Amino acid sequence: MRQVGFLVDVSRCLGCRACEVACKNYFGLGETQRYRRVEAVEWQNKDGIGLFYLSLACNHCESPECFRVCPNRTYKKRRDGIVVHDAGRCDGCCLCVKACPYGAPQYDAATGKVDKCDLCVSRLEGGLRPVCEDACNNGALKVAFLDRIDEEGWVKSVPSLPNIKLTRPSVQFKPPVIRKQWLRRTEL
Repeated sequence: MRQVGFLVDVSRCLGCRACEVACKNYFGLGETQRYRRVEAVEWQNKDGIGLFYLSLACNHCESPECFRVCPNRTYKKRRDGIVVHDAGRCDGCCLCVKACPYGAPQYDAATGKVDKCDLCVSRLEGGLRPVCEDACNNGALKVAFLDRIDEEGWVKSVPSLPNIKLTRPSVQFKPPVIRKQWLRRTEL
């Protein structure tokens, strides 16, 4: 099976949140909902502490916990690996919200249902890029078949990401580049 997923070049993300805003606007999400979110992450190494930004959405995992725990079978995994959610079958029990280690499923109090990023599957099928990728002016986000990545340097996890062994997320990262001038010394 060919797996579609996100490529996140952490070294290019500036934390502008354009991807987050574009997604929120495109899907008309409520005030507390965010299918994509950008978070500042501190990273410590031997020289000190650095900061990078991490843009995450649903990781369309190889072994999605949301799919496993949903009693109403609202989640489906397509042949291309994209995990889609049928909100019409959702009763708002939020088991998927609690089970997802990445916080991808989002409860909407207005509808009493859960929904999540679908990787803009309708746009992909129309030959367009997801709105988050389109909005990223710095090229930090891309969607690709993960088995066809030509460049080296992509990794499956970065600091602050939950353990990937359980769900095997379909996302790869270019790790942050921490330059000495960005570091805050950890000396007392």
